Parts: sequence; C-alpha cells; structure tokens
Amino acid sequence: MNAYLTLSPTNPALIGLAVLLALGLFAWLFATGRVLTGGGAAKFRRSVSLAVKSLWLHKLRSFLSVLGIIIGTSAVISLMAFGEGSMQDALADIKRQGATNIIVRSVKPPDDSSTAGRSFVTSYGLTAKDLGRFETLGKAISRTVPIRVQPTEARYLERMSIARVIATVPGYAEVNQLEMASGRFLVDADDRELKNVCVLGSETADKLFPTEDPMDKSVLILRTRFVVVGVAKERMPTGGSGGSQAAEEYNKDIYVPIKTSVARFGGIIFTRSSGSRSAEKVDISQVTLTVDAEVDSAAGRLRVQAVGDEVKRLLEKDHYKRDYAVTVPLDRLEEAERTQKRNTDLLVLIASISLLVGGIGIMNIMLATVTERTREIGIRRALGAKRRDITLQFLVEAVVQTTVGGLCGVVLGLGMVFTVPVVWKWVAGSALPAVVHVPSIFLSLFVSVGVGVLFGWYPAQRAAKLDPIEALRHD
Repeated sequence: MNAYLTLSPTNPALIGLAVLLALGLFAWLFATGRVLTGGGAAKFRRSVSLAVKSLWLHKLRSFLSVLGIIIGTSAVISLMAFGEGSMQDALADIKRQGATNIIVRSVKPPDDSSTAGRSFVTSYGLTAKDLGRFETLGKAISRTVPIRVQPTEARYLERMSIARVIATVPGYAEVNQLEMASGRFLVDADDRELKNVCVLGSETADKLFPTEDPMDKSVLILRTRFVVVGVAKERMPTGGSGGSQAAEEYNKDIYVPIKTSVARFGGIIFTRSSGSRSAEKVDISQVTLTVDAEVDSAAGRLRVQAVGDEVKRLLEKDHYKRDYAVTVPLDRLEEAERTQKRNTDLLVLIASISLLVGGIGIMNIMLATVTERTREIGIRRALGAKRRDITLQFLVEAVVQTTVGGLCGVVLGLGMVFTVPVVWKWVAGSALPAVVHVPSIFLSLFVSVGVGVLFGWYPAQRAAKLDPIEALRHD
C-alpha cells in the first residue's frame, strides 16, 4: 500500500485544515476588535495586541522559544501519520487473506517421522470426508475452496520450471484475489468435463514462455499435457502465520481443475523426499472456508470465531493425531489492531515529550522576560493596573507563542507527510506509507495551547506578585 493524503472535499484532513483556518480567522478578527465588543473583550484584545507586538520586537528570541513547540507538534502529526500508514499496510496484508476466512491445512504430525521408517507411505491430513463434515455447517459457510498441492516441474519444449501444481476450484481466484493478465481462470465446466487446462503464475509463465504468448500452448505436467487458458498477474506473496501456515508463492504456481487432477494423477498425491524411500499421501492439502459475516461488526466477528471453534470440534472427532491446523486470519487481524493501538499510544507519548520540552523552554523565556520587564510592570501597576491584568498580559503572551508555534508545527508536520514519502521513494526506491491522522492534528494543537497555559501561568503569577514600588526602583 502506498497511501498519501488525498485532497477531496470529503477528506477529513482537508476538513481539519479548513477548521484550523476558520479558527485562525476568528482569532484575528477578535484581536483586531471586529467581533465581541465590550469592556472585557477590549481588555483581552489589548493584551493580545501587546503580546504580538512584544513577540515581533524580539523575533529571534520568540522563534527560539517556540521552536520546541513547532518540533513537538510536527513530530506528533508526522509520527502518527507514518505509524498509521505502516499499521494500515500490515492490516491490509492480513485482510488480503480474508478476515472472514477459516483456513484448514494438512499438517504432518511429529510422530510420523518414526512410522515413516516402517511404512513406505505415510498418510495424514484432510480427506473428502472432512469436506462432507464442513457442509453440515450449512448457511454459515458461503464458500468452500479445497486445494491439492504437489511440487513438481513443468516443461515446454526444452524449457523447464520448478512449480507447485495447485488443483483447485474456480473460487480460488476470488479468495486469494488473483487477477488475470491474459485469458481466464478455471471455470466449473473444466471440472465437469475433466478438461486438461491450466492457468500459469506470472513467474512460471515468464520461465516457460520468455518470448512468446503462452495462450493455447501445451505444457507437460507429470507426463500429462495441459493447455494454457490463462496467465495470472504478478501477486505479492503472503507470509505464513506461524508454523501452521506456509507462505504462498502465487507467482510460481500452476492451477488445474481439482477433478481433472484426481483423474489424471490419481486420487492420492505422492510427495517423495530426496534421499529417502518414504512417501507421503495427502488427500486434500488445504480447505478455505468463507464465513457469511461482516468483519466490521462485532456480531460478524463473533460469528467467525464461533464457526472456527465448530470447525475444530468437527475435526477432533476423527483426527486423533492432530494432523491438521486451523488458522483464522481474524485472530491475526484483531491482534494486529491491538498492536496498532499500543504503538499509537507509544508514538503519542514519545512525541508529547517534545511538547513538554518546548513548554519548559517557553517558561524559561517567560521568566527571563518578567525579570527584563520588571520596571514596565511597576509602571503599569502605578497607573492602576490590577494583578489580574498583569497575569492576563503575560499569560496571553505565552499562549500566543504556543498557538503560533502549534499552527506552524501543523503546517510543518503536514508538509513532512506530503514530501517525506516522495523523497523516500526517490532515494530508497521503496514505498513509505503515510496516512494523515486527523485527530492528532487537533490533539497536538490543543496540547500546544495547553502547554502555553500551563507553563505561562507561573511566570504570569510571579509578575503579578511583584511589589509596585520595588518594581519601579528596578534598573
């Protein structure tokens, strides 16, 4: 996944930016006296005006004081965007396996290694009887896709390619999201009529037919010729989930009708190990059961888990050797979502440290400003200013600094989200997924304003408590 911010009218990030601009416009109108007239509002506007003028007179000092806020705010937004993009990329990879699927695989039991020495053929795994048991689940299962896997070699003229022959049904393409580069995938008529047809994976097609069109050519598989009726597009392999699920190398596969496979290769697939006289027979390598449920709803997820438990119960009746493994991608999806939440909380915590450091910098500058402007404070007090007026003046000055810093940090953070993935792809040649996390924009801006209140309160109180006479004597 290569996710970037999309500027559309309904995009939440665009709406968030519009809200920020509206807030900035309102603050400007308020400060210039165009809204909220009255004594209290006028006093507040004067405090804002004084704060802005004070910051403008000391531009470098003001910039250095809010630099921590700018870095902290942009760090929150950019880290959340890149973290969200990476996690959504991982979640999408899991969903590609089908979050409502239940994958049942044949697995060789550990104790079969000793029996293999006494018997030439070791039998284990799923059988046709198991498929009949799955049918008893009724309408809970909307689709059943069995496959039989046999590693072998395919030949065309003098060219040869090591591949996996996947005997399956037409639903396999939909379950595994296979798209066709040319031709078609298997259809029901291929099974009914026991046709010798096959579909090649992209890598297998390139090896057998590097310079010519493979359509309607005959490929030799296990001494039987199959006519190529389609070539699949390149498909990213999926990683295995633990020891019970192997990685799927779609590009090296050859797909044939499952009934044709039984008729041409026999009802049992033999897989011989090099250097050993033993062989293994597996009736069915894997069955993918699609549950009729919505993964986005709590009831749908409970239904998937309930069907998964029922599948395990059905298999336990006859498979006392535990020669099967049941994988529910939904479990991996929920685990990944929990991991995403933990990572999100961690990223927020790490980025918030930058805001805290920026707040400490603001407080240090404000304390120095109080000392520097002691005589000014004494003059204002002598002219009738109350303590709350002095408190408001310095508190507003701190909040104005952090608000401006927060807005600059938002712009910088969104700029990083736009530009870093492009630069990364140009330099490293790989995609860096980024998804704007809209709540982090408002959260970081709110926290930056809160930092101004929190770290500006003590300097403001210290300024307000100065004795007017001692303040006038200060040089």
